[in-house]
Amino acid sequence: MKKRLTALLVSAAVLLALLVVAVGFYQTTPEESTPPASAAPVQSPTPTPTPQPTPAVTVLRFSATGDNLIHNGIYNQALRRAQNAGKDGYDFSFCYDQVRDFYAGCDVNWLNQETLVNDELEPSTYPCFSTPGDLGRAAYDAGFRVFSLSNNHTYDKGAEGIAATRRFWASMPQDALTCGLYAGEADYETIPIQEKDGVRIAYLSYTEHTNGIRTPQGAEANVIYTSELEVMQRQLELARQQADLVIAGVHWGVEGSHTVTQAQRELAQKIADWGADVIIGTHPHVVQDAQWLTTADGRPAFVAYSLGNFLNAQSTADTMIGAVLCFEIQKTTQPDGSSKTEVLDPYFRPTVNHYGSNYSQIRVYWLEDYTDELAQSHGVRQNFPNFSRAYIESVLKSSIDNAFLKE
Repeated sequence: MKKRLTALLVSAAVLLALLVVAVGFYQTTPEESTPPASAAPVQSPTPTPTPQPTPAVTVLRFSATGDNLIHNGIYNQALRRAQNAGKDGYDFSFCYDQVRDFYAGCDVNWLNQETLVNDELEPSTYPCFSTPGDLGRAAYDAGFRVFSLSNNHTYDKGAEGIAATRRFWASMPQDALTCGLYAGEADYETIPIQEKDGVRIAYLSYTEHTNGIRTPQGAEANVIYTSELEVMQRQLELARQQADLVIAGVHWGVEGSHTVTQAQRELAQKIADWGADVIIGTHPHVVQDAQWLTTADGRPAFVAYSLGNFLNAQSTADTMIGAVLCFEIQKTTQPDGSSKTEVLDPYFRPTVNHYGSNYSQIRVYWLEDYTDELAQSHGVRQNFPNFSRAYIESVLKSSIDNAFLKE
């Protein structure tokens, strides 16, 4: 009995111990906690792409105009016009009023100034010209800024005329640039360059002859003849190194002829090969054809063989017709500083030099504004009764590649 009691007590003690252990375990085991909700992933902002440098493109509108040939009828009318208005000097503004708006819309306007402009010598007409300085100022006011001075009349007034015209052009505003007269051989490597909106344009001018007049004794400047090939080549190569675009004016060809000579074509190719991008032909006083050339190094170059007349008082029907060369100059500059300059979309805008009976009221019109009524009233009909708009159009279409014609 005693043993049974002892066994029961031991069993109870064991049960009690187990119970205590179980309760303790239950109380000390931590509750399972719900894991915290994970935060939504934070997206890094997409980096803004770094802009890639793009080429800078500059476009200039360029025009070139033919022979500004100032006969006595023109300057005598300008004198009377000024006198009637109670002004001193000469009033040439009337001559350009019908065309000036176009030139105002261009960035660069080139002109072949066929006669010696100055404020010192008495005015004179064919065959040896001297033109009042007010003509140069009127041309400037009409929008012209580049004046080619190398032609067959450059030596008309000898050393005195050269000095007088150089003084005149030196007195003009700084943005009036001349080319074609050089102060001796030491000046040959001074290339006239115009910078416009970051585009550097070089200008050179040459003449085939000076009407048999040799370089005047004691002249402070001279022209370069088209026979001086080595000089021309050196100038063109220098210009190519210094400018984005090279423009060469050439006074050449047969006066009064619409036919381009083989000599003109051969010289044009040489001038292009040596560095010219555009070749502007003058002298025949009538229009001639134009074309694209490919240079020895593969560049395109454009040549207009003759722009014909601009303002003049000649007496034949086809000398009343001119063609203003127009094109765009586009310079593309890459981010690394390299650049390419191109001549784009050359075309001709025709002009008509008009006067009434006895060479009265001489002025220039655009063909697009020139009516049949005006043509019927033209003083040239006295000797050429077939002069009309239809005649003008036929001369242009038979002389110039129609791809380049535009009214």
